Amino acid sequence: MALRDFITTQAAALQALLADPTQRLALAAATVAALLILVSAFVKTIIPLRWLAVGSNLGFMLYGWVHPAWLIFALHATLLPVNVWRVLEMHRLTRRVRRATDNAARSDVWLQPHMRRKRMRAGAVLFRKGDLADRLYVLAEGRIELVESGRFLEPGRMFGEIAFFAPDRQRSATARCATACTVLSLDETTFRQLYFQNPDFGFEVVRLIAGRLTEDIQRLQEQLAERSRGGQAP
Repeated sequence: MALRDFITTQAAALQALLADPTQRLALAAATVAALLILVSAFVKTIIPLRWLAVGSNLGFMLYGWVHPAWLIFALHATLLPVNVWRVLEMHRLTRRVRRATDNAARSDVWLQPHMRRKRMRAGAVLFRKGDLADRLYVLAEGRIELVESGRFLEPGRMFGEIAFFAPDRQRSATARCATACTVLSLDETTFRQLYFQNPDFGFEVVRLIAGRLTEDIQRLQEQLAERSRGGQAP
């Protein structure tokens, strides 16, 4: 009898709730918000997950305001700006990487919020040929010399990324500071976190690396062509 009375009481309460248009709105908002939470359990990437959280926050805020349930309203009003900030942050990062891909010579450092800054004196060696590649770098200030090729890198340039993704994970050249330098580094763990949070970020980084490889191949082809012309000269 107790269970039957409980069911009867709850059914009557639900009927009374549905009879009020305002409460029907509150119930619909809570239902949609709960469904968004359920869907988010099956989402693997962070940006769609954050947008679902934003929708859920809005739904529960509407429920809390109309019902009213002020504790629920306060909780989701607090979570809403956090979720919006995080999703906008990931979108900004993707746009920065995409712009860097379109213009490889730009001097701003688009990964700076996620990297560690290190100042180095002139002549200091950042890494040597054959070292294990556990970080990729961006030169923020100064000039870096790649000793074996005699090339110099200018600020805004990413370097060390090829070995970072190579199967043997070994450096193919020695990087030495030609002047006092400020270098930013990104370790593998942080990179993987960014990649899994936002696959668009990983895709744009791959595009950027492919562009670097294409530049290296073109430079080698030009050097071979010059040597070939020099060998054929009388």
